[in-house]
Amino acid sequence: MRLIYNILFPLAFIFFIPGMLYKLIRRSGYKKTFMERFAIFSTAKKKIMAEYHGCVWIHAVSVGEGMIAAAMLQEWCEKNPNHKFVLSTTTTTGQELARKKVPDCVEVIYCPIDFLPFVNKVFKLIAPSMLVIFETEIWPNMIAVARQKAVRTVLVNARMSDHSSKGYYRWRIFFRPLLEMFDLIGVQTDQDRERFAAVAPKANIKVMSNMKFDQQVPENIESVDLSGYFGREDCQVLLAASTHPGEEQLIAEVFKRMSADFPALKLVIVPRHAERGSEIAGILKQLNIDFRRRSQDDGTNGEAVTCLLADTTGEMLKLMMVSDVVIMGKSLAGQNEGHNIIEPALLGKPVVTGAVLKNFRFVLNVFKNDGALITIDDDERLEPVLRELFEDAEYRKALGEKARQAVDAHRGATSRTIKTLEEML
Repeated sequence: MRLIYNILFPLAFIFFIPGMLYKLIRRSGYKKTFMERFAIFSTAKKKIMAEYHGCVWIHAVSVGEGMIAAAMLQEWCEKNPNHKFVLSTTTTTGQELARKKVPDCVEVIYCPIDFLPFVNKVFKLIAPSMLVIFETEIWPNMIAVARQKAVRTVLVNARMSDHSSKGYYRWRIFFRPLLEMFDLIGVQTDQDRERFAAVAPKANIKVMSNMKFDQQVPENIESVDLSGYFGREDCQVLLAASTHPGEEQLIAEVFKRMSADFPALKLVIVPRHAERGSEIAGILKQLNIDFRRRSQDDGTNGEAVTCLLADTTGEMLKLMMVSDVVIMGKSLAGQNEGHNIIEPALLGKPVVTGAVLKNFRFVLNVFKNDGALITIDDDERLEPVLRELFEDAEYRKALGEKARQAVDAHRGATSRTIKTLEEML
């Protein structure tokens, strides 16, 4: 099957290029070394990489996985400062975050496209002793080349959602040999273990919990001053975080209706993809909601508005710090896959989300069992829930504290993972 994959890959890649270039142009982030995706490295970078031979290569595709990987690397470097690490990402935003967050013992690169000549070239350049892949980045050539070169290969913080498990099982003739090439697959839950085992019965699978619970709020993080946008410091801030199409319309309409009864209420929208800023701006204009765009306005000058469209990247935690209630996106208006509800919980913020988070089911159940968030099973329930929250400050505080406690109770996966990886080196 991998032979067919490699025969078809060049043809498929031709159709992939326009979309990749579109995202490269539209999305923000670090783009200077993007040619590394084609295994093209500068002379200076090649000299640097020569010093990292025998390193642990860690791959985390984008921002979410990158944050977890950076936290793991920070802890690992503290425990064993003699190790050297290379962290690769796929997206420009993930690359920018990685370069800001990783410790000095880590070199950051773009992950090569899974074309055999590119992958072989990067393995030769890095010569890693171990390859650690986060969550579900299962690239056939990357895994196979590691196996051929006797590089220990581990999948960590792995999960398999309802939707993806059906696809993996349907195509298990392709995925089974790939999954069984891993020396270890460290999964988040027992359910994930069962799903991986159904696809690859001979794979070495171990439940290691979810490293997302080990996230920490950076000590030097600075909050965002929103008074320049809203014209007052005593605002009640509703943050719509990581929103997707349909959710901005729903939340903005609810916000507009509530504004008459809550004059201090302000809305901050942070779309999951910043390049959708113009699209969301059009929605706000249609609803006659006065707003400013953070991508074009630093808040130092301009008229006071009721809504901030934060079409930027890397500021989510800063904006969460100054919010009173957080709605986590990709969970309303027909969306049901969800996003990481742990981030606002770390800051003790009350969290509102849809009732079905297919990609975060375990985390959702932890919070629900602890009464640490509010779930919305019908979009019409959003407004009464928000009204209740903004009418009662003590209720908001208690809900946020429960969320923080739920996270604290489930920490430890990162330390267990590092211990296991050290034993395998």
